[in-house]
Amino acid sequence: MSLIQEILDHEVFPAVGCTEPISCAFACAAAAAELPGPAERIELTVDPATYKNGAAVTIPHSGGRTGNPIAAALGALIARPELHLEILRDVTPEVLSCAVRMLASGRVTYRCDERRRELYVEAIVTSGASSVRCVVSGGHTHIACLQLDGRPLPTVAAAATDLAYRERLKALSLEAVLREALRLTPQQRAYLQRGIDMNLAIAEKGIDLRGNAFQLQQMMKQGLMADDLFFRVKTRVASALDARMGGLPEPVMTSGGSGNQGTMTILLPYLVGRDRQIDLPRIQESIAIGHAVNSYIKQFTGELSAVCGCAIAASIAAAVAIVYQHVGIDMPKITLAVHNILGDLCGIICDGAKPGCSLKIVSGADAAMRSAFMALAGHGTSPADGVIGRSAEESIRNLSRISLEGMGGVDATVVNILQHKAAAEEV
Repeated sequence: MSLIQEILDHEVFPAVGCTEPISCAFACAAAAAELPGPAERIELTVDPATYKNGAAVTIPHSGGRTGNPIAAALGALIARPELHLEILRDVTPEVLSCAVRMLASGRVTYRCDERRRELYVEAIVTSGASSVRCVVSGGHTHIACLQLDGRPLPTVAAAATDLAYRERLKALSLEAVLREALRLTPQQRAYLQRGIDMNLAIAEKGIDLRGNAFQLQQMMKQGLMADDLFFRVKTRVASALDARMGGLPEPVMTSGGSGNQGTMTILLPYLVGRDRQIDLPRIQESIAIGHAVNSYIKQFTGELSAVCGCAIAASIAAAVAIVYQHVGIDMPKITLAVHNILGDLCGIICDGAKPGCSLKIVSGADAAMRSAFMALAGHGTSPADGVIGRSAEESIRNLSRISLEGMGGVDATVVNILQHKAAAEEV
């Protein structure tokens, strides 16, 4: 199987709702599907990044509720893991009512395992005297363990994945990654177009929520912003995130397993390409490159990291895609684009999925476009500047060090802040 196909299979897929809470729903559904009766109790344990990403984001079809526990309860009651990250499309009023009662009666316990450094969701779902333990790790729908009363079960209900491609990807140069991404079949192009159409559709619906995209429009009407390419792109991507983080039950095509990153990686190159009159096949190729670059960066920073993947990894991916649209695989200019993003945004933290993520995607979109067009003009941040390396690969490794070493305590601090906020709200 080609590398780009493996990336598309494992990291680019439709999701309804923020992917970390929905991964909790999926894990509980996979466990509940193996029980002899309906789910009665849930014990949910997650890593710090999944904890923070579920703290403030609205769950689709939940009546405006937030958090991983309500997503978990809904998933367990639906018990259809074959729906993967679109599972909450099946929420009915009856399912929601049962889930709310389950939480209110204390039958869902929830904790954060602060020792975990990668995506980790453990769901123990009980019915009568039987319980099933499901562990999702290595990917939002990758079941690493499934046990009924302590006995291993086959993970036939989930999309079992071989993640060996990640080590192959990490060992490549950035140029090699780009060339791998261009080996597209007609079926892959059709799938990429499906992602474009899907993400454009949700971007049309976020304005009605009067969130950050609406505010940008008001600023333009007041003469504070120009109605130009930058404004139009930033408004569209912000609108998509306003919709997602607000719990709108519409699918988004992800990138790197993240819907917010999928919005940036897909919509920004598409909108810029259309504005600059780039042919659609080349735009599709640029988006394939964006997915590959986003995945490549995450092999170094981690699937869920202390830095904002949307504002940094996906912004780099989008900037590289724009450069490709105009000059192809021109590594000196692509390197400048990578360096410009890092010189601008390196160090922006991820403090969880929430409505404010659309503010960060506006910053990321602006930086991606500026960085790409500056790079096309031959201008870029020098290797003498800060953490910028002598090559794009070295700069990405430096970003990895900042995320994993320099910011190693950020997630624990963010989780502590969120826990204190939750405790204060309960008083």
